[in-house]
Amino acid sequence: MRRKSLIVKNKNLRIILKHLNNNQIRKIFIKFKNHLDKNESFAVAVSGGPDSLSLSFLSKCFSIKESVKVKFYIVDHKLRKNSSSEARLVCNILKKIGINCKVLTWKGKKPISNIQAIARKKRYSLLISQCKKDNINNLLLGHHIDDLYENFLIRLLRGSGLKGLTSFGNKSEYKVNNINIIRPLMSFEKNDLIYISKKVFGYYIEDPSNLDENFKRIKIRKLISNLKQEGLDKKKLKLTINNLKDSEETIHFYVEKNIDNNTIFFKRKNTFFVNNTFFDQPNEIVFRSLSFLIKVVGGKYYNARGKNIQNLIKKIKKDEIRKKTTLGRCFIEKFQKTIIISREN
Repeated sequence: MRRKSLIVKNKNLRIILKHLNNNQIRKIFIKFKNHLDKNESFAVAVSGGPDSLSLSFLSKCFSIKESVKVKFYIVDHKLRKNSSSEARLVCNILKKIGINCKVLTWKGKKPISNIQAIARKKRYSLLISQCKKDNINNLLLGHHIDDLYENFLIRLLRGSGLKGLTSFGNKSEYKVNNINIIRPLMSFEKNDLIYISKKVFGYYIEDPSNLDENFKRIKIRKLISNLKQEGLDKKKLKLTINNLKDSEETIHFYVEKNIDNNTIFFKRKNTFFVNNTFFDQPNEIVFRSLSFLIKVVGGKYYNARGKNIQNLIKKIKKDEIRKKTTLGRCFIEKFQKTIIISREN
């Protein structure tokens, strides 16, 4: 690099890091960096909102200080007429702090119903695909603590169990195509992120869909706002979620113990041999343990349907498995007192 270019680059880096002299921003950065590994490269999902712009700035500071490789991606869903111009505008804003952001475009026919859910899945698909192309194993998302509350209430209304209610955290408990999903902003409120966006960029995009009450998430957001006026204590809500997470970790411990003590796995044949004691545990332990075995052998991304797993457990406990049955791409059969789970041909 030519000496003049190097001087300009160093000057730009000093301008970026100067924002960390701000006491509030510095405190946020110190907590933020504790969620990242300085030996790992990562990608940042950008949208133009205050959460993702703050995430971009904090990630850029981390990459400068730790000399870590980082990529930035923004998805253009093309669901609105001005989505492409907004994506370009966000890219130009990020260039001011030395960030080159790649635009990932959703091509093809767009849905006319269930738009948010389908768009969210497509966004993840595009982001993960690009991570794989760039040989990056960690994807950073801009979710914050307000998203945690919204997600908890949405799943509560859906009737989710303990696992569903507690699965939204700093890091996904499973990997998607060997990509770690990391949420380093989960301990911050949206107001913290708006503050950073205003101080660093003087700008952020407010998604117009955030005002559309036809979407369930927006209804939940308004509900939380109304409950707050009625005295909702977010600290107590967070305490409740943390207590549920403790319970979830306890169940997870006994699921692993059940699998370790009561199964034998033959890797070459991709087959589990399961003894009787496996099914003597509490129902939730048996349900999760069996779901895991079928998922591993069947090689599917999602677990088999809960109703089908429960029916299978009842048949096994009543000794009604007389012939091979299939579930989740697996054969399940009984030989003497052993249940055998093997891959369906």
